Amino acid sequence: MPASDVVSVDPDRIADRAVMAAALRSLPPRMRAVLVLRYWEDLSEVATAEMLGCSVHMVRSQTSRGLARLRTTLAPAQPITA
Repeated sequence: MPASDVVSVDPDRIADRAVMAAALRSLPPRMRAVLVLRYWEDLSEVATAEMLGCSVHMVRSQTSRGLARLRTTLAPAQPITA
């Protein structure tokens, strides 16, 4: 195999993706669907709302709440101080 065909794998990136996937799985299904459609599928708020059969307001609300939950879930653990 030529050197140009070799794919390097970054173990930290793989671990980060696994952590993100677990955090997404912890969200309620509709909230997870909104985030996946908005950020992984790169759909607009309108297109996401149409896809899910809901209002744009609901998409905005679920996006905001979902991102807040992910920030909390993925935040580094704070050291315990005595």
